[in-house]
Amino acid sequence: MASASIPSGTTDQSHPEWQYLALMRQIWEQGNERVDRTGIGTRSIAGAMLRFDLANGAMPLLTTKRVFWKTATREMLWFLTGETNIRPLVLQGVKIWNEWPHARYVKQSGEKIALEDFVQRIADDESFAMQWGDLGPVYGKQWVDWPTYRYRKDGLYEKGEGINQVAQVIDSLRNNPGSRRHIIEGWNVAELDQMALPPCHKTYQFHVVGEGADARLNCMLYQRSCDVALGLPFNLWSAALLQRMIAQQVGMQPGELVWMGGDVHLYLNHEHLITEQLTREPQGHPWLEIVRKPASIFDYTIEDFQVHDYAPLGAIKAPVAV
Repeated sequence: MASASIPSGTTDQSHPEWQYLALMRQIWEQGNERVDRTGIGTRSIAGAMLRFDLANGAMPLLTTKRVFWKTATREMLWFLTGETNIRPLVLQGVKIWNEWPHARYVKQSGEKIALEDFVQRIADDESFAMQWGDLGPVYGKQWVDWPTYRYRKDGLYEKGEGINQVAQVIDSLRNNPGSRRHIIEGWNVAELDQMALPPCHKTYQFHVVGEGADARLNCMLYQRSCDVALGLPFNLWSAALLQRMIAQQVGMQPGELVWMGGDVHLYLNHEHLITEQLTREPQGHPWLEIVRKPASIFDYTIEDFQVHDYAPLGAIKAPVAV
């Protein structure tokens, strides 16, 4: 856990969001400044941990700036479909992944089209979207259709049936809760070069405490690379959401979310966001209600989720590094 740095006079020093703010301050004040893949530059530390108790509907939903939780939820539901094209997200107004295919299109076609115009073409033209909107075998593809290959007697390989890791984890939680193999992995080394962006939140491991009606489902997420200002607020919500959905599906109570970061960084061009957010204090305790239990993990819709008591401070905009 990041060392706390809580201003004196705060009203709720136990609020779990102080962990996040302390981590942000630690990176900005003590991180190693370095050149990164994007060319923008970061301040970075190696290794961090945050812990959140999800009992009673609690969620790691930041309140020191508005986090658009419905957008993050739509992305998670998109992951669970195994889809890799941005068009379903675009049609829902989700902008998270637009920059990557736009950059590829500009580079490969030579057409200097504005991002907004490119996204509109994705929405309006399905054939254009099929050609230019795909991200490669990113997150959802690995989660629900990890590729397999069989060795044939003639010395060649043939493609086998994909592995649905999410379905397998749910089955193992139901039938072998004490297993240490409840893992969803996104880091497929053989396909990294085909992905628009290799997975940042790469490894999810689930852990069961207790039995029967008292069983609690913990989740540990390892994130190899973490943009703390823009990415981490979404990553925390999404991991807790996945944990909550799986817990509901297997008849357990949500336990603790343990987030672990590898290269944990802040971009230098996010200074205005960081400076402003570090002046703010957490506001209340938002909680999530899942209003129904679908037949499977793959049948949730955005209407199944309601957030209560969320009164955050205003959003702080900053550019995404591509």
